[in-house]
Amino acid sequence: MYNSEKVLKAIKGGLIVSCQALEDEPLHSSYIMMRMAKAALVGGAIGIRANSPEDCKEIKNNVNLPMISIYKRVYGTSNVYITPTINEVKELLPIKPEIIAVDATRRERPDGKSLEEFFKEIREVYDGLLLADISDLEEGIKAEKIGFDMVSTTLSGYTDYTLDRSKPDIELIKSLRESIKIPIIAEGNIDSPENAMKCLEAGAWAI
Repeated sequence: MYNSEKVLKAIKGGLIVSCQALEDEPLHSSYIMMRMAKAALVGGAIGIRANSPEDCKEIKNNVNLPMISIYKRVYGTSNVYITPTINEVKELLPIKPEIIAVDATRRERPDGKSLEEFFKEIREVYDGLLLADISDLEEGIKAEKIGFDMVSTTLSGYTDYTLDRSKPDIELIKSLRESIKIPIIAEGNIDSPENAMKCLEAGAWAI
């Protein structure tokens, strides 16, 4: 397991590759996701983002890269599904994740708890790096104030109030860099080397 300082140093300026497939998707398989993560490693990735305890465990056992662990779970009609409650966090803990990412938007959580309450719950059981998946500047500033270690632009363009944002959201990265001190992960729709470079130039710690 990496310590927090080593993790941040290891991912700085590099590409984190998302290796995820949901149950209704053709590539859904912990083994397949592990092989995709291995391919990402061979291709030069410096980190992996993966979903579910099963996939994260399989990847961690076979791929020596820092990993952003999430657990997507849908609760009723709630739009918050990226590691939405403390239950999902606890299910990720046995794999000893270097980073856990959670939805940190201002949308109502499925259990009705505030982000501050959720953060405190997590810190009672996990002392690793916490990544806030946010969609706008206000959420990024709040995440830093609460105590998150990093923010990610994961949800820009996916909340009701950011549907008109560009993808990737270069302007959000720039605004965050001017407003907060914690590392920014640029995520979402980075579909070319040119866009990747724009994100880094805008102030992203990693992409």
